[in-house]
Amino acid sequence: MIQRIQTLYLIISIAMTAILPFFFPLWKEAGNEVAVYFTSSVSYMVLFGSISLLTLISIFSYKKRQTQFVLNRLSIILNFILLGFFVYRTLSLSGETEVSEKGIGIVLPAISIVLLVLANRAIKKDEDLVKSVDRLR
Repeated sequence: MIQRIQTLYLIISIAMTAILPFFFPLWKEAGNEVAVYFTSSVSYMVLFGSISLLTLISIFSYKKRQTQFVLNRLSIILNFILLGFFVYRTLSLSGETEVSEKGIGIVLPAISIVLLVLANRAIKKDEDLVKSVDRLR
């Protein structure tokens, strides 16, 4: 399980969605310079939590590669939804007199998407290898 490269990708993806949002702010408000973390909105907390949970379940379903592949795809979709919320939030503040500073927390779902795609690619390679060995029997 841990020796597979996709497991390492998934562990790093969990770190991106479960641990790092506590340390990196999503953005800083322009007027009072207060950092906004993901805990400020219930929808952000639910999305970050469900992405982390799906990825964790995906790690432990290593014997079922198709299930792992589907769970990773669901995590990718939820990451895109989270990115959509962030883009909507940043574009809906057009009336600001001062510009808000975007934090690195907004980029975390994009990095997680890249890691999940790499994990899916490695899972697909494993599945193709198993199918090719089955053909030789």
